[in-house]
Amino acid sequence: MTVLTKTQIKDLTALRHALHRRPEISGEEALTAARIAQELEALGADRIWRGFGGHGVAAEFAALEPGPTVLLRCELDGLPILEISDLPHASEVEGKGHLCGHDGHMVSLLGVATGLSRRPAKGRVILLFQPAEETGAGAKAVIDDPRWPEIRPDYAFAYHNVPGRPLGEIGLRPGPGNCASRGMQILLEGKSSHAAVPEDGLSPGPAMAALMQALPGLGAGEIGDPDFALSTLTHARLGEPTFGIAPGLGEVRVTLRCMTDDRMEALVADAQALVDQQCADLSVDISWHDIFLSVTNDAEATEMARKVALSQDRPVHEMPTPMRWSEDFGRIGGDGAQAAMLYVGAGENHPQLHNPDYDFPDALIPIMTDMFLGIVDHILGRAQA
Repeated sequence: MTVLTKTQIKDLTALRHALHRRPEISGEEALTAARIAQELEALGADRIWRGFGGHGVAAEFAALEPGPTVLLRCELDGLPILEISDLPHASEVEGKGHLCGHDGHMVSLLGVATGLSRRPAKGRVILLFQPAEETGAGAKAVIDDPRWPEIRPDYAFAYHNVPGRPLGEIGLRPGPGNCASRGMQILLEGKSSHAAVPEDGLSPGPAMAALMQALPGLGAGEIGDPDFALSTLTHARLGEPTFGIAPGLGEVRVTLRCMTDDRMEALVADAQALVDQQCADLSVDISWHDIFLSVTNDAEATEMARKVALSQDRPVHEMPTPMRWSEDFGRIGGDGAQAAMLYVGAGENHPQLHNPDYDFPDALIPIMTDMFLGIVDHILGRAQA
């Protein structure tokens, strides 16, 4: 039995569909943020912060009695992927789609705001609608915002839907939950020459070929192993598409992925050493992009989520290994909060995240509203009606 009425579920579902039609990608979420702030105002939030870390929105629901701050976080951004769908609420923005479920995550938190018409007995709840999660930049920008101390939490929770697991199952894992990752861009410059006399130039081609073989070889172990590392070649470009020029410029991109931040530092050093070894005669520029810290779930916060899930008769999946994919929620836990991410089943035969035919399952809206309100009640209690 959910705390939401049928009418509230219907309205939240309609809102999710409206957000799905008009996705905005990382750093461009202005219209989405404005709609969220409008909904929070209508739901009676005690205070609303706008433009948080970019286009982020935060809302406070406070008790009369002092107590801890519990932050619930979701994401505003969609993806630069063409949606392939015949759904009536399919994306109306060419080349962009809510193909990770952030539209559903947002509406789940608005469901929590609906339930917080009865305030907590003590402390306060902060609902954070974070920008730019997909690039790994959003959580850092929020924490770097000078207003962050006004909302800095004692406890923080978030969730992500997980296709391939039973619908509504609550996946939990204390310790490492999502891998750290970062993109490595390697720009190589030699000297171009006429294709008839390549010896008069300096091509990055041989160094690129060596890097494309060696960088993936930095991978080690299996997920769950503390030494796990994955190095994935994602892009390569050599010169221009001509026949008369021996190239002078090249580019290689690789994504590095580890279970812990310490292991990532070692992997970065190994990757840089390989570049130094293979590219000694070339001019080299290395830059780093989409930097995600690992999500390390606090044991006590995870246990709170487990107790709530069991009290609501939700199936609980004790995850044996972390998720390979990354999530920038790790920065919020790294800032001192007792933080936990929940990994919630989206259906065993559901399209995968970032697939062009993915759509968030609406049935999760009341489930996650109830879960988050249960966590709030567990930590802060609830004022009498």
